[in-house]
Order: sequence, then C-alpha cells, then structure tokens
Amino acid sequence: MPSSLAGDLTDPEMTQPYMKKDDDEEEIEYSPFFGIEKGAVLQEARAFHDPQLDARRCSQVITKLLYLLNQGETFTKVEATEVFFAVTKLFQSKDAGLRRLVYLMIKELSPSSDEVIIVTSSLMKDMNSKTDMYRANAIRVLCRIIDGTLLTQIERYLKQAIVDKNPVIASASLVSGIHLLQENPEIVKRWSNEVQEAVQSRAALVQFHGLALLHQIRQNDRLAISKMVSGLTKGSVRSHLAQCLLIRYTSQVIRESTMNTQNGDRPFFDYLESCLRHKSEMVILEAARKIAEMDVTSRELAPAVTVLQLFLTSSKPVLRFAAVRTLNKVAMTRPLAVTNCNVDLESLMSDQNRSIATLAITTLLKTGNESSVDRLMKQITNFMSDITDEFKIVVVEAIRSLCLKFPLKHRSMMNFLSNSLREEGGFEYKKAIVDSIVTIISEIPDAKEIGLLYLCEFIEDCEFTYLSSQILHLLGNEGPRTSDPSRYIRYIYNRVILENATVRASAVSTLAKFGALVDALKPRIFVLLRRCLFDTDDEVRDRATLYLQTLDGEGAVGNTEKDVKEFLFGSLDVPLANLEASLRTYEPSEEPFDISFVSREVKSQPLHEKKAPGKKQLAGAPTPVPVSAVDAYQKMLSSIPEFSGFGKLFKSSEPVELTEAETEYAVNVVKHIYKGHIVLQYNCTNTIPEQLLENVIVYVDATDAEEFSEVCSKPLRSLPYDSPGQIFVAFEKPEHIPAAGKFSNVLKFIVKEVDISTGEVDEDGVEDEYQIEDLEIVSADYMLRVAVSNFRNAWEDMDPESERVDEYGLGVRESLAEAVSAVISILGMQPCEGTEVVPKNARSHACLLSGVFIGDVKVLVRLSFGLSGPKEVAMKLAVRSDDPQVSEKIHEIVASG
Repeated sequence: MPSSLAGDLTDPEMTQPYMKKDDDEEEIEYSPFFGIEKGAVLQEARAFHDPQLDARRCSQVITKLLYLLNQGETFTKVEATEVFFAVTKLFQSKDAGLRRLVYLMIKELSPSSDEVIIVTSSLMKDMNSKTDMYRANAIRVLCRIIDGTLLTQIERYLKQAIVDKNPVIASASLVSGIHLLQENPEIVKRWSNEVQEAVQSRAALVQFHGLALLHQIRQNDRLAISKMVSGLTKGSVRSHLAQCLLIRYTSQVIRESTMNTQNGDRPFFDYLESCLRHKSEMVILEAARKIAEMDVTSRELAPAVTVLQLFLTSSKPVLRFAAVRTLNKVAMTRPLAVTNCNVDLESLMSDQNRSIATLAITTLLKTGNESSVDRLMKQITNFMSDITDEFKIVVVEAIRSLCLKFPLKHRSMMNFLSNSLREEGGFEYKKAIVDSIVTIISEIPDAKEIGLLYLCEFIEDCEFTYLSSQILHLLGNEGPRTSDPSRYIRYIYNRVILENATVRASAVSTLAKFGALVDALKPRIFVLLRRCLFDTDDEVRDRATLYLQTLDGEGAVGNTEKDVKEFLFGSLDVPLANLEASLRTYEPSEEPFDISFVSREVKSQPLHEKKAPGKKQLAGAPTPVPVSAVDAYQKMLSSIPEFSGFGKLFKSSEPVELTEAETEYAVNVVKHIYKGHIVLQYNCTNTIPEQLLENVIVYVDATDAEEFSEVCSKPLRSLPYDSPGQIFVAFEKPEHIPAAGKFSNVLKFIVKEVDISTGEVDEDGVEDEYQIEDLEIVSADYMLRVAVSNFRNAWEDMDPESERVDEYGLGVRESLAEAVSAVISILGMQPCEGTEVVPKNARSHACLLSGVFIGDVKVLVRLSFGLSGPKEVAMKLAVRSDDPQVSEKIHEIVASG
C-alpha cells in the first residue's frame, strides 16, 4: 500500500467508529466524517496555499468543507472569505477531480458581489475551454453566483451553449436559464429562439430541460402556452421525460381552457388518451394520473383505469405502487370506476411491500360492496399487525368511511375498531380509532350503545389523558339518553379512583350530567359526588361541591331544572382565549366581573407575512386585531362623551385598508357596531417628514347609505410625522337591522411645512384634501363569529319552529371550495368541526356554521352544496335561531348576496 494512502487511513479522524455496531456481525462501520471539527478543517485548508499542490489532499479537505456546509455548519464572514480566496488558488491545478470539487465549493459558498470578480475570469476561461466537463460546470457555477450586470456580458456565450452539439453543455446552460429566470426574467426571455431549437434536440435531457425552460418563459401567457402545447402534441417530442412534462402542461391547458366540451373538439384530450398507448411505462402512468385528476366522464376515465389495472400485476414494485396509489385517489371520488380492479387489488393485500398492501386495502374499503365487508374485515385483521401506525391510521379512516356507507354492517366494523383499541399503538393511532367510533355513534343511532361500551372498556386501560377526557365528555352527553344509563356508572367512577387529576375532574362532570338527566340515578350520584369532596385535587373538590349544590336545587347556577341542564350541557359561547384576556385586563373594584361584556367573536389568525427589513407599520392601528382588542375598544369608546350613550359595543371589525402601501398618508378604518349606531374609527399616519397636518377630518358621503344618518364626528387636531392618530365619525341606524351601504371618504386637513433640521413649523398652512378608498358596511358586519363545541346538540336544542329552509342556485363557480368560501364570507359566520375544508374533487359537501346576530341572537346554519352541472353549484340552506325573524333575514342576506 502506498505510504500516502496508508497515512490517510491511519488518520485518527478517519478511523472513528460510526457509532453503530451490528450485533450479528463483528465488523464495525466507519464514517470518514465522524468527529470532524470546523476549526481543524479550516487549519487543513491552508494546504490550498502550498506552492506544490497535493491534489489528493486538497480534494479531501474540500470534501470535508462541503460536508460541514451541508450539515448546517455556519461559517463567519471572515472564515467564508478566507476559504473562498484559498479555493480560488486551486484553479492552477490541472487535476480534473479537484476542479469539479472547486466548482462545487464556489457554488456552496455563494460569494458576495465583491468576491465574485475574483473568480469570474477563471470561470469564463473554463466556459470557453476545449474540455467539455469544464465548460458545463463553469456555466452552472457562473450562473449561480453572478448578478444581472455581469449576466449581460456573458449572455452571448450562454445562448451559444444552449445550441451546442454536446448535450451536457446544452443541458447545463438550460438548467442555468431556469435558475436565472427567477432573478433576471427579461434577459432569459430573449433566449426564446435558442430554447425552441433545444426543444427539437435529439438528446433526451436537452429536450426535457428545454421544454421546462420554454414553459417557464411563457407561463404568464395562456395563449402562448396553448400554442406551444398544440405544436408539440403533434409528435415532435421524443424524450420520455419531456413527454411527461408535456402531459402535465396539456392537462393544465385543458383545465384552464374555456373550450366548449360539448362539441366533441378536444384534440388535447385525445393526445392524453394516445399517451396511454405509449411504449414507456413512465409516460403511460403520467397520462393515466392526469386523466384521473380531471373532471371527465366515466367513458373517458375507463381507458386510464384499464392501463392502471394492468400495472397492478406488474413484476416491478414501483409500477404496482404508482398504479394502486392513483387508483386509491380515483376511488375517493369515483369508487364505481375502480370496482373492476377489485380482484387484482385483493391479490395485492398480501404484497411484500407494506405501502402497496395498505393502499390496496384502503382502495378496496372505498370500492367494496356490502357483501364483501365481512371478508375484508377478516383479511385486514391479519394484516394490521405488520404495518406502522401511520398506515394503520389510513386503514382506520377508510373503515370509518365504509361504515357510514353501509350502516347495516356497523357491528363487524365496530368490533374491528374495538379490537384495534386493545392493541399496542401510539396516541395518533388511538385518537383516530376513538374519533372514528365517535363519528359512527353520531351518524348511526343503532351503533350508539355498543360504541359507548367499547369506549368504556378502552378507558379502563387508557394511558392518554386527552382521550380519556374526550370519552368521558361523550359519555356525559350520550350515556344518560341510552336504554340503560346505569351500566356506565361503574366505568366512570373507576376513573375517579384510579386516574390522574385531569381525568378525575372530567369524571366528576360526567357523573353530574347523569344525575341531572336520570332521576332514578340521582341518589347514587349524590353518594359518589360526596366521596369526591375528599379528593386531593382542588379542581375535583370544587367541581364536586358545585355539582352537589346545583343538583340539590340550592340555586348555585339557577332556580329551574332548565337552568341546571343549560349549565351542564350548554356550550360556553365565550371563547376561552377572549375570557382569559378579559380576566387579565380586569381591574378589581366594587363592581364584579361581568362575563356578558366579554367578546364572543372568534378571531381568525391570519398568516403572518414576512416583513421587509426596515419597513414600518403604516397605519395607525395594528392589522391583526388581538384577542383583547374589543375590550380595549369598548373602554376607549365609552371614555369619549359623544359615544358613551351608545350602549354596549357589539362588534369591532378587523382594520380595512383605505390607502395603498407606501402612499403619502396611510389610512385604515375599524367599524364599531352598536345596537342602533355605527362608529367609524379612521386610523391615520403621516408618512412625510417635511409636513405637519392640522385639523384633520374625514368627510364621509353617505349618499349611497340611505339608512344611515351622521350624528357626530371627532376630528384630529394635529398629525405629526410617523405618529398615528384617530378620527371618529358616528352614524345612527335602525336598531337590530343589518343596514348596508357604501360610504365615500375624503381626508381634509391643513398642511404646514416642517424644517427637518430644526423641527420648526411654518405658521402659515395650506388647506388640502386627499381622496381615500370607499368603505362598505355589509351584512357580515352584524354577525359575530362564535363557535359551538357540539353543533349537533346545539342544533337539536334550538326550537325546530325557528327553522327556515330554502334552495339556491349559485351559478357557475371555479370549484365547490370557492362556493363554500363565498357563502361563509357573505354570512360572516364561524365554520364548525372543520367543515369549511372541501375534499379535493368532491361533488357534494356539507358545511356547518354558527354565530351571534346583532341583538345577541344565536344562529346556526346547515349548508348542503352539490354540483348540478358543469361547474353549476346548487345549495340548500337550513337556518335555526333564537328568533324566527332572524332565520328569515339570513335567507334574505344569501338571496341578495
């Protein structure tokens, strides 16, 4: 062995074990990078300065540096600069392997614009080298580190490289163009002729990269994309990779096209169908996948399903996986289209690849008929022990859907879920099973009692506090209404004896619910609750004391049985976050804390956009309203004499921007809604340092808002630079009526010049005005977004006589999700139980909404959406509320919206 190689292998850094030793074999695995430190590697990098470069040694040092960079190690500015300059000296070496590592190192270090100049000449020299490997890599590196100014100097070389005879060089320049397009689109767009020539190349990779770049250049021109697809689908694409890209672009054009599909002229779709007969499996799969994702007829979908069925019996695992995954997605929305594949899918249940087997089972659960349910359950039982929790969750969710589809078979599926609860598994897996059983109980009345017993058996040996509390809450709501409520008492009281404090407190509440609804059990419940008075935990003792007094009729929460049931079973209509914020700001005084003044609106959390460095907030009020904002607004407005007589503040809106960003004056408005008034709070900011604004008012024209009449306004005396101020304008409106209207706004003020250096203000001012955006008061402004914890119970508790039902045609919509979002926006209500999310490719959807209408009227809404034609959406609206007239108003709002 050469001495240099022996020296490398005996390096103490290179002989450290890789921390892992195989128990069955005595061989130890070694990692050449184990234990290396940044400081030591930087010391080794001095070898780059040697007069006689050792290419092998330098290659090892660069490899270590690249490893550190890719492991997330950060280099200081000084360290990165030193390494960069040291690496540039390696250009003098003629070793090809070392040169490739130098290219990689320069790209990873991402030098600054000052440092780029150092290597530009070397890279440009390599870019024109006779060695193709140097040329391709130099193009890639140079395009990743240069800016737009330098790019114009080398543009001619890059355009020549795109049409180079060597496919490696042409491909490198095309990939570089894809990266450069993000920062310098105008320059790259000038290469269209060369890129189009590359698309016609015989080299597969060049054609693939050329098509990708051509699509990105034209991506904002729908007509150009359509022409490109039209030309290429006639057979000029030979590369299989490029063909897959073309299939994707074709499906995109079909989706976006407004072509009338009824006239039979669909050349693009014919191209997709022709790809199903291609000789490449990759192309066939891509075409089948795209056809399956489109809104096609059963006849058009059938060929795609047929080729996927053929792949199910392939000897290649990757083809079987791709086919079964695509069929699984189809089965979610078109189960009947996949039923012909059931025999092949059943054979895949015993596939060695667990991912394929899981997808096969979940697909069968979606496509199976009622007669095959029992057989599927037996096969799945043997299969479940061999897969991970992640796959088990997928199976459980599929079984839940199947159970809702075939309710008569609920016993076998509930039995399977019960057995799964007894098996080993993590929290997410057990939670998925519990949620499935709860859903089945709520949807299938016959499954309620057996489902509750299964859950009772589970909490006897449940290690998860969250699940135990969830099940106890469900038992409290549903158990008293079963045929034999007494059978659940033992399971509940066992939790008081054996569990932690959180579960014990939940169990106490559950016992109280049984005592409130089942008179025969009340004496026994009293005995059990009295035992809880000696618990070691304060929460448990306090709950037991409260419930004993409540059930005994001592007036703790009310004087009637209805008050007791409302206390135990009613949902808290005040969000806990709002209640906490109000309690934190409450100042102890002689007046007790009044929960009726706590805002009941659920504030949605907006996605926080990244703020540009140094950019300041322009408008006077923060954009996202904090939880305690309504309390702060109430306090502020009641301190203003003109508004103190308006009564309790019902709602304050999110700030609405009335000016664009970076304008001279930034203005937004907050709408404060009262029973008979509306107060508009204009938050203004002066962004011009040389100006001082005085006597600032907002002139509001309410010509298009006939039901509103201005009663008073509160102008702003002075508005210095970058110091937010508020202007208030109040309007009177009919009480408890959702009056709507449009207001025109003009900002009027006196401008005085300011000397920035001294801060002196000119005495003379000039009157000026500034037009700002119009403001609309809409029906949604009169609705608070208030959630309910259990929509079904809340709906049943509402008076059925208040229900109003009607059907509406919503016209042509982009998708079902867009229609759902539009109706939620019009009503301004809070979606419940995640029903605002519409599954992909769904043709029907149900959405549940809750809120409080002005006048403190609780409102619940059930929406049923369906596609009645090509993108034609129909909707059924059912409303229940505390006031039948409000139910009718909700229908009026939707009809006029």
